Amino acid sequence: MASMPIIKRFANCRVSINPKDHNPPHFHVRMNDDREAWVAIATLEILHGKVFVREIAEVLDWAVANRGLLADKFEELQQ
Repeated sequence: MASMPIIKRFANCRVSINPKDHNPPHFHVRMNDDREAWVAIATLEILHGKVFVREIAEVLDWAVANRGLLADKFEELQQ
């Protein structure tokens, strides 16, 4: 399987999207300590993972402003 392209880096984590991934459209947040969360692009709900919202507040704020980019990148990587 291809590696997940990193979309954005933050001080405590990185955002990536998996090629050929399942629905609903989502992105992965991998913390520097290797914990991970899957976040729905449409709702920014944490779908899976052991990460607290407060830990990824900066990511969620960025995702609100970049939801179109995330949705487009998810769609592109599913081809």
